[in-house]
Amino acid sequence: MNRIDLLKKNYQRFCETSWDRNVSGAQRVWLAVYDKEDERKLRLRLGMFEEATHHSNNKWKSIDLTDAFANWMCGPDNSDYAESYFESPDSLDNAKLGEFMQSVVVCIRSALAELPDPDKTVLAVYGIASVFGFLKISEILPLVEGDVKGRLLIFFPGVYEQNNYRLLDARDGWNYLAYPITASDVEARP
Repeated sequence: MNRIDLLKKNYQRFCETSWDRNVSGAQRVWLAVYDKEDERKLRLRLGMFEEATHHSNNKWKSIDLTDAFANWMCGPDNSDYAESYFESPDSLDNAKLGEFMQSVVVCIRSALAELPDPDKTVLAVYGIASVFGFLKISEILPLVEGDVKGRLLIFFPGVYEQNNYRLLDARDGWNYLAYPITASDVEARP
């Protein structure tokens, strides 16, 4: 069984267990951790995760952050700024990055708010590698976790070891209360 199939199998275990409604927002977040080399394989198989969600009598909604930076940069609020950024990428300052982070937070919160049955729905977020270098997932999750009623599934290309997550194996790890779902054949814990 390949790594993506194992990840889906372990994800399905999480979906099939009863979802405790009395847990904090951080504990409603699942991080599906996979090797960064498997990004394209995972995207080709996202339907397997959706199917596993439906098989467990839950609902699925997904959002893709791949184009989040480009959409924000080329949006009407940044049209003047975009040209100067493309001439000198070093000009991207913390204030602008804060605006970008807020746009990603609004995107996730809006998707959560629009769910027709939020208590029984997994909102899956993929494409987070594309915000690497601009944003930290560790700063975004605390801003959206309070809005999660069902489960928030983050597809996380990186490493989880010793209770730390590292996106793309590139930064110092960060600890978070989310449940890790990995491709290891170890019994998953809900």
